Amino acid sequence: MEFSIDHLGVAVKSLTAAKSIYEKLGLSISPEEVVDHERVRVVMIPVGEARLELLEATSEDSTIARFIAKRGEGLHHVCLRVPNLSAAVDRLKKDGVRLVSDEIKTGAGGHRYVFVHPSSTGGVLLELVQDK
Repeated sequence: MEFSIDHLGVAVKSLTAAKSIYEKLGLSISPEEVVDHERVRVVMIPVGEARLELLEATSEDSTIARFIAKRGEGLHHVCLRVPNLSAAVDRLKKDGVRLVSDEIKTGAGGHRYVFVHPSSTGGVLLELVQDK
């Protein structure tokens, strides 16, 4: 099975402000997308084979808003692309790995994803994603 880094998720207060440095570097930035069930606005910035995902809260009670209130802006999660998300989730559950939610969800760009709780990863929020 081939795994790769899909993206690094970065929590920001303002997409407009955060995009500026990447635009000045000449990187292309995807159009903004809203993921209603996560209460975030997102842009993706391709960097080599991976991407940076900038996440701005659309609600004060969203995960990203709470993260920023507690820790400030910065790295929120690391995302790995997996060849078979359902099989990976089943294997992790069988091995007693704690997931943030047992439900595989659909997010930005139509990707299916699940988050692995930081208590099972040495303190890093890990997202697993499979292309649509």
